[in-house]
Amino acid sequence: MTSPDTSSPAASPTSSAAPAPASAPTPFHDLSAFVALPRVSGLTLSPDGTRLVTTVATLNGKGTGYATALWELDPAGERPAHRLTRSREGESGAAFAADGTLYFTSTRPDPSVDDADKAAALWALPARGGEARVVLNRPGGVSAVTCAAHADRVVVTAERLIGASTEAEHARLVQARKDAGVDAILHAGYPVRFWDHDLGPARPELFLLEDGPDPQGVPESDASDDGAAPADDAAHHLRHLTGVDRSHAFGLGAEVAPDGSFLLTVVATAEARGNVREGRVVRIELPTGEHRVLHDVPGEDAHVGPVSHDGTRAILTRTPDSTPDSAVAPQLFLLDTATGETTPLAHGWDRWADVVGWLPDDSAVIALADSDGRRPVFRIDVATGEVTQVTHADEAWSDVVLSPDVTTAYGVRSSYLFPPEVARLDLVTGEAERLRNPAERPEIPGRLEDVEATADDGARVRGWLALPEGAAPDGGHPLLLWIHGGPLGSWNAWSWRWTPWIAVAQGYAVLMPDPALSTGYGQEFVQRGWGRWGAEPFTDLMAITDAVEARADIDATRTAAMGGSFGGYMANWVAGHTDRFRAIVTHASLWALDGFGPTTDAAFYWAREMSPEMQEANSPHRFVGDIVTPMLVIHGDKDYRVPIGEGLRLWSELLAKSGLPAAEDGSTVHRFLYFPQENHWILAPQHAKVWYEVVLGFLAQHVRGEDAPAVPDVLGLGRPTAG
Repeated sequence: MTSPDTSSPAASPTSSAAPAPASAPTPFHDLSAFVALPRVSGLTLSPDGTRLVTTVATLNGKGTGYATALWELDPAGERPAHRLTRSREGESGAAFAADGTLYFTSTRPDPSVDDADKAAALWALPARGGEARVVLNRPGGVSAVTCAAHADRVVVTAERLIGASTEAEHARLVQARKDAGVDAILHAGYPVRFWDHDLGPARPELFLLEDGPDPQGVPESDASDDGAAPADDAAHHLRHLTGVDRSHAFGLGAEVAPDGSFLLTVVATAEARGNVREGRVVRIELPTGEHRVLHDVPGEDAHVGPVSHDGTRAILTRTPDSTPDSAVAPQLFLLDTATGETTPLAHGWDRWADVVGWLPDDSAVIALADSDGRRPVFRIDVATGEVTQVTHADEAWSDVVLSPDVTTAYGVRSSYLFPPEVARLDLVTGEAERLRNPAERPEIPGRLEDVEATADDGARVRGWLALPEGAAPDGGHPLLLWIHGGPLGSWNAWSWRWTPWIAVAQGYAVLMPDPALSTGYGQEFVQRGWGRWGAEPFTDLMAITDAVEARADIDATRTAAMGGSFGGYMANWVAGHTDRFRAIVTHASLWALDGFGPTTDAAFYWAREMSPEMQEANSPHRFVGDIVTPMLVIHGDKDYRVPIGEGLRLWSELLAKSGLPAAEDGSTVHRFLYFPQENHWILAPQHAKVWYEVVLGFLAQHVRGEDAPAVPDVLGLGRPTAG
């Protein structure tokens, strides 16, 4: 559910994009060209503000995955971007140290070690250039690195087996499991998995990177005859920091004080009946490893944000546990890093903010928040709580980093007219300039409009409408209603997985609305749909669909509905409550809520969202007999958020109980696209192509009335019968 160049200025999504010539198709007309587009993500800035590094993912030679590389951009926007790293395995997680060293993680082979295990090692590029070198290589790998801005302190996040108290014991246990060929996990707590991976028997831990050999020794298998560590491994070791009681669930972040004296982290605690709470804020002194709890309030989750430059305050987001009657409602606080006292910050502002940094004089913080189908940059004065919106373009910002010059920030921005790109932002004027990025913007085969409608209860419901370029054909464009996941989210940023332009290139108009439960419209808009998934979210979707279908350029007789995760739930609900659509596509969807609750990876959270009575009232499976619309069901077997059992039960009941059941010979108009190795998202590029090909073929048949399409050859089925 809860549930991703030149220096030309950004186009506004509310205006038409430059039309592509009819004789020159865009990458969205060709799925092979689309999956090969470079993908920019993440950003890190050197402490002196002179170097800016991002990550670019490109298609591998076989077309079966993406390899990432680090690229440096000129913060001034004058020099072209240039590539820093190059390997088949790729690099990620870049972070600058105070001395300008660029740390990153990679599974590329260590040239100094023969037959090294395929685990992510910690690498470093010197500030003055040169070859990257391995800083640390350990069994189980390294997950992330965080550096102090103004001190020689490097914090490493890595998984350690729960039964190990030293790195030597960890290495011995890892080898024992490997030698025995055992991957079984004996659990003593909840949860047991998260999104797409199993939890345990290792858990994330925080370490400080230190020079010299590990004083706690090395495993005998790695020692020389005299018991000393091998020379190549003696340069650095990890000193364990997180010696605090906590649940094995969830990861660990590290907010390091600029002077490197301490860090703040949030640990999860397990409570009765499998309830897990991310709520204990712990301060760890980096020189000594001493730790103490700064904040721990039962009945709430807490997340700690950046530490001020003077080290006295940090941002704290406190979220009281939701209940079936009360929606999630996060609020900002200032946390005193010495006493743990909290002070409300901007509580009169009705948005959910993520604070990304402090201005150099600590007078204000910079934050991002969903707002009206965008994700602008905001400035919050810490003394008064006054909020000022900095950016006003139709964009969504992420990965914002602040320059030491007070007035400049850099970030990754996107809209539905361009994928993520790195831009420079003037924090005073709000003007943004695209830097010289590693990749060009792809041409968009259409235009985007802001649309809205009024719901039955008078609420405003808005969304984006993507349209093909040029005049509409006689009768109008066929329409696809796309329903976002979450449900606590918004259609406000580019998505590689749900890209409307592929459908637009085929002549469809795509409606992307934000119904009740969507973020960026205030707390009351979320509360409207809380525990009422089948009520206001559904009627909001129908209201805005009615409004768009009334347009002269839309063909109201040729429409379909689609969604993934919560959007898949809504697609199932739509299928059982109206016959207005010619086809329904439901991806990774919730079907029978009583079964979903105990099997999702976070059952404790689901129990806070709906009572058993709400689950019964809002469960789509109760209306299977009313489904008379052809449905395409899509699910990945490795999906732990919405387990495969939801898709299997939906498919079984659709064929046996729907208003369009399978015939006696087993033929059916419905289809089930199953991915044995994919999870909640279809990530492999070859599978993404299959996803789009099957979806577009299904829509062409049922929305446009074309012949049953030949399925992709790689599925090995040829042309199926129409059912």
